[in-house]
Amino acid sequence: MTDTLLCIPTLTTERLVLRAPKAEDFEAYATYRAGPRSKGVGGPFPRDKSFDHICALVGHWQIRGFGRWIIADRDTDAALGVTGLFYPDGWPEPEIAWTVFDGVEGRGIACEAALRARAYAYDTLGWSTVMSAIMPDNTRSLALARRMGCQYEADFDHPGLGCLQIWRHPSPEEAA
Repeated sequence: MTDTLLCIPTLTTERLVLRAPKAEDFEAYATYRAGPRSKGVGGPFPRDKSFDHICALVGHWQIRGFGRWIIADRDTDAALGVTGLFYPDGWPEPEIAWTVFDGVEGRGIACEAALRARAYAYDTLGWSTVMSAIMPDNTRSLALARRMGCQYEADFDHPGLGCLQIWRHPSPEEAA
């Protein structure tokens, strides 16, 4: 018998740790996904779907070789959100995705985490480009994309989520 070992790297920033999901993250994750703010990611979702989704965070690493991390507070390890590299079936290309849980917005957490995820895509994975797909009415995510230097590129019609805007991140050279 051959075992399959999964490696999800842990990344750090000044205030954050980007790490694999833990069982104790589920309550914060499910609470966010059940609330109205999850509309920006296709929600709200029932608890059982949220469990499937948190498990899919881990599975994405196995299938694609990259994925999303739980954003955790560096001092307390409390789960603050999710960020990372996302490429589900039917998506036009890989993206950098971000979500912060209720009560976390407005502190620069999403920006700090997404910038670290972008650095990982460019510096570790060797990507030369990446985008973010954002619902047109998700004003906070649109503002973050602009703050990260992204430029609107085109619309993408997703069969389940509807119209998403593709925002192109600066190249590795431009981001440096």
